[in-house]
Amino acid sequence: MSNLSVAKFGGTSVANYAAMEASAKIVIADPNTRVVVLSASAGVTNLLVALANGCEAPQRAKLLAEVRQIQENILNELKDPARVREEVEALLKNIESLSEAASLATSLALTDELISHGEMISTKIFVQLLRELNTQATWVDVRTIVATNSNFGKAAPDDEQTQKNSDNILKPLIDRGELVITQGFIGRDPHGKTTTLGRGGSDYSAALLAEVLNAKDVLIWTDVAGIYTTDPRIVPAAQRIDTMSFAEAAEMATFGAKVLHPATLLPAVRSNIPVYVGSSKAPQDGGTWVTRDPQPRPTFRAIALRRDQTLLTLSSLNMLHAQGFLAKVFNILAKYKVSVDTITTSEVSVALTLDKTGSASSGADLLSNELLTELSELCTVKVDTGLALVALIGNDLHISAGIAKRIFTALERYNVRMISYGASTNNICTLVHSSQADDVVRELHAELFEK
Repeated sequence: MSNLSVAKFGGTSVANYAAMEASAKIVIADPNTRVVVLSASAGVTNLLVALANGCEAPQRAKLLAEVRQIQENILNELKDPARVREEVEALLKNIESLSEAASLATSLALTDELISHGEMISTKIFVQLLRELNTQATWVDVRTIVATNSNFGKAAPDDEQTQKNSDNILKPLIDRGELVITQGFIGRDPHGKTTTLGRGGSDYSAALLAEVLNAKDVLIWTDVAGIYTTDPRIVPAAQRIDTMSFAEAAEMATFGAKVLHPATLLPAVRSNIPVYVGSSKAPQDGGTWVTRDPQPRPTFRAIALRRDQTLLTLSSLNMLHAQGFLAKVFNILAKYKVSVDTITTSEVSVALTLDKTGSASSGADLLSNELLTELSELCTVKVDTGLALVALIGNDLHISAGIAKRIFTALERYNVRMISYGASTNNICTLVHSSQADDVVRELHAELFEK
């Protein structure tokens, strides 16, 4: 299996018939691609999450009609939709009954069960489309492969069990020369219940499967031709990066670059599997390879932007020359499963930004009233919203002279709410007002990448 590639196609790559057909042709053209992981068609997961959160009959009917329409639009362009329509219809019926159950009482387990149907449908349709392009493919339920714990909404894979399942189910199929089509984002817990790996988990699924199959690479097909120095929609002058390191890509993904999901890189880094990012709409345009040690490694690699940030400022005179205050704060945050992103401290206060990338598939709020009440018993709590985190990604940033001057010169017209610098050799983070975030990115890009 040394030449095996695992390909993953995101929601935009299976959004409609034309996108699906383009993706199918990429698979057919590459004999090394033997496992294909698909997301739900673009927009479907958000509709299913809305249904899973429970809604009244009229709204439910509207959302169900939208889900059905997205799938119908693809089915209607197939030459022989009858072969797959029955299966899709059964899945749509499931969605309907599960959404009805959610309108009476929601639960995380029910949410995961419901939103997994998006991937189920897209993979069923994709297999039929491949048939019509004279390519036989085998549909595999990924839940028989990816074993997880029971943390619904953001389940963690059980690597050992996943490996066993792969050896028993996947490897024999591949050894027989089969082309396997399966789902991203979902798994199964020890009790047989469907779980999800968190938003963006399809990338993670692809990397996990690549790892257990000892694949030579993971091919992430999306709607952009690789990873850019920043979002080209904000800065048209952004340049594609041909190669970058796992560390740089992990920083970019963590700090908001939507091309890769942060967790994707964990199995890839562990097993040193290169990750390729390219456009399913224009595969000929090339893309970005993410590897362990690419050359060259410039000081400045990219700028990432993460919107909708929450700043939590905790103040107490008890912090002054005291021990254990931060430990208590972090224990409370851990209790409510809140992950801290960046942190700055003074003598009597600590400012934290909270990590939304690690949030559950259901999109639950990070700051519950219970959490804020418990923190308030310990200190004064101030919550700021409407902020954005701009992260400068690069190499040896903490030991290169003159970097701070260039950054602050570029940002002299803007109020910077918080800075995190020195903890990482690969990033410098600044927290700014959301309304100024795009301008901040443009100024930094002009200063650091366009001169």
